Amino acid sequence: MTNIKDLAKIARVSVTTVSRVLNNHPYVSEEKRMAVLKAIKDTNYNKNINAVHLSKGKTLMIGVVLPYSDHPYFSLLLKGIANEALKNNYKLVLFQTDYLEQREMEALEMLKQKQIDSVIICSRASDWKTIEEHLSFGKIVVCENMTERHVSSTYVDHYKTFLEALEFLFSKGYEKIGYCIGRKTGSNSLARECAYRDFMNKHNLSYTAEYIIDDCLYFEDGEKVMKKIRGMVEPPEALLVTSDQVAAGIVTYCHNNHIAIPDELAIIGFDNEPIAKLMNITTIHIPLEDMGKSLFLQAVSKERTNNEVMIKLIERGTA
Repeated sequence: MTNIKDLAKIARVSVTTVSRVLNNHPYVSEEKRMAVLKAIKDTNYNKNINAVHLSKGKTLMIGVVLPYSDHPYFSLLLKGIANEALKNNYKLVLFQTDYLEQREMEALEMLKQKQIDSVIICSRASDWKTIEEHLSFGKIVVCENMTERHVSSTYVDHYKTFLEALEFLFSKGYEKIGYCIGRKTGSNSLARECAYRDFMNKHNLSYTAEYIIDDCLYFEDGEKVMKKIRGMVEPPEALLVTSDQVAAGIVTYCHNNHIAIPDELAIIGFDNEPIAKLMNITTIHIPLEDMGKSLFLQAVSKERTNNEVMIKLIERGTA
């Protein structure tokens, strides 16, 4: 295999000159540049990228761990990360995990083996101890509140956000309130559950377990939610729905089945996706692309920072 010394010999230039040509350095005469390029073509030379990474001490690649790439929440986060990566000449290695711990471990192993410079974890299934064991191998950034840990994070305070939405519904006269969620496990989901229980206790409201409906991720899950609700003896009067897609599915089902919104059922969605504006859904605005940008910048920074993202309740026609 041809190496940089062979190229220098063939082109009759120094190794330094070949290196400058390979790295697009401006201070090389046109004659020498052409000689090196001819040697590269004649020998079918390919740059040893592993050697380049070793010499620079970094790969300019970042791992991004997320459960689903087709879910609007994660696709918008990824868009923010990807746009910033492009600006900074980084490449992304995507790990779509479906919340399988083994797939998350693949990203952590690549970090350990120096195949990527850092890892951004948008949502995880692994316990924190597993993540913590890999912190010495490179930068790990998470999308959850980790201010008390030795890790950078960009996050929404889901306890505070959920409480604000619940209080908004209560102020409108709703007391039988439920919520729809992607999964019941995970730190963000546990924060929401804690906020819900605290809200119920504060206002002396009865806790009804069946008002919490999980595995709600996509538009079509809205119909599933409504069929469950219609089978209840005492259905909820209002729902917090942690995805505008699911909220849109619920609203569509209600319109098709002559269920008045918000008179019979009030809805608050999350994320402020275009579909929420189109369908006039009250929602919580979360600047997901900005969060993605922050996560990327934290991944390439040597500093440890924790950035809380501010949210905004946007009142429309469903609550």
